[in-house]
Amino acid sequence: MPSLKATAFTATATACLSSSRSMAVLQTIRNFFVPLESGEAEIIVPAPPTEYSIHPLTQKNLSEVLRLNVRCFRNGENYTKHTFNYLLSEPRNLSYRIATAAGEMVGFVFVLVNEDGSAHLTTIGIAPEHRRRQLAKRLLFHVEHALHTRGIFTIVLEVRVSNTPAQKLYRDAGYNVVQRLAKYYNNGEDCFLMMKSLSEVSS
Repeated sequence: MPSLKATAFTATATACLSSSRSMAVLQTIRNFFVPLESGEAEIIVPAPPTEYSIHPLTQKNLSEVLRLNVRCFRNGENYTKHTFNYLLSEPRNLSYRIATAAGEMVGFVFVLVNEDGSAHLTTIGIAPEHRRRQLAKRLLFHVEHALHTRGIFTIVLEVRVSNTPAQKLYRDAGYNVVQRLAKYYNNGEDCFLMMKSLSEVSS
């Protein structure tokens, strides 16, 4: 039997997602996607061990973001330069990069902050050669703490139903599936809409 806390959270999530404004935001995010053409397969060699640090993203990082984004999502939807420009220039939004000790950007996360005070994780990516090092988890926790500090206590995201590794990352971090959206992606694949309450995240 679900706990009273879990039941209350699910009820709140359902009410939140049923609003026309929330669904309009999801449709807007969906319209940001552009399909990628499958290119030549990249041979991935794990990068040497290094230290990593997290920093804010700015407009000067746009070219790096675009290059890394293509490498992170070679077989799925991608964001346009225009979309990343918007995400980087909108004052309400949050964006961070994770970099090696040498200063190379190897990951990023973007969060859109809605007018209703909720947050939408629009994209998070890690360079293939730096994966399986808990970097996505570090970025996720970092942005959650930043949102909590701003007084934002709800975050949502979408994930492909076939992307089980990402689903595990989000479930382990406390996200719950609240809805399945049919044919969300350009290839017709469904997505899971996941949500997390940040009310108990320590700042």
